[in-house]
Amino acid sequence: MRAELVAPHGPYSALDVVPTTRSTNADLAKAAVAGAADRTVLLSEEQTAGQGRRGRTWSSPRGGLYLSVLFRPTDVPAQRLPWLNLLAGVALVRVARSLEVPAALKWPNDLLLGSAQRKGAGILSEITAGVAQAVVVGIGLNVAPLPSDVQPAPGGLEPTSLADEGATADRNAIAISLLRELGALEAKWRETGGDPFASGLHEEYQQHSATVGERVRVELAGGVQLHGTAQRIEADGTLVVRAQDGTDHGVSAGDVVHLRRA
Repeated sequence: MRAELVAPHGPYSALDVVPTTRSTNADLAKAAVAGAADRTVLLSEEQTAGQGRRGRTWSSPRGGLYLSVLFRPTDVPAQRLPWLNLLAGVALVRVARSLEVPAALKWPNDLLLGSAQRKGAGILSEITAGVAQAVVVGIGLNVAPLPSDVQPAPGGLEPTSLADEGATADRNAIAISLLRELGALEAKWRETGGDPFASGLHEEYQQHSATVGERVRVELAGGVQLHGTAQRIEADGTLVVRAQDGTDHGVSAGDVVHLRRA
């Protein structure tokens, strides 16, 4: 993998694979504080304390693909950094579709696979505290058939994997493909100063969105719920939801539950 992905033959500065860790995101956040280079990659065969959004645990059984990448896009304005999360989703869709698995994205961080649109991957992007312009993008992708005891995601979203949806590629090949797609998307986005329109990222994300046009329930902080129809993704990556009274609300964070097509 290093031969294909690490400079001068690939887009990354360093790549390590470990048999197990608590969290690849937490490990790379520490490495960022210690001065790890831009575009450093960490993969683990297993995570014992993988995290999702809002501090939830992410089930990380062996046979999945668990990786994090440290990006230091110093020329990108801070308000555009949330697009790294959406960018990773586009990379996942490209990989799944290359394996002939139907794929779409549920804003802000879920990959939906197959005709039933079950959850096949989650993304967690975190700005590293105390380090300027350092973002760790973590991806947990279900590759092998899932064990029977994997629990549904928040909102009742059923889990699945690439293998469960008919894909046959091995995990190393999938990892290489995913990291290549991620590297290519991030480089183009960075070259445009993080502009989601000039880089083509906004258009491609919306094409893959399973959320835009959907009736949704958004579970916000403090137990607040917003019901409405998802309208579009804004320039800053927020989701615009039109409430039942016709007012538009920009949502920057929250759990989205799809209800039915509007």
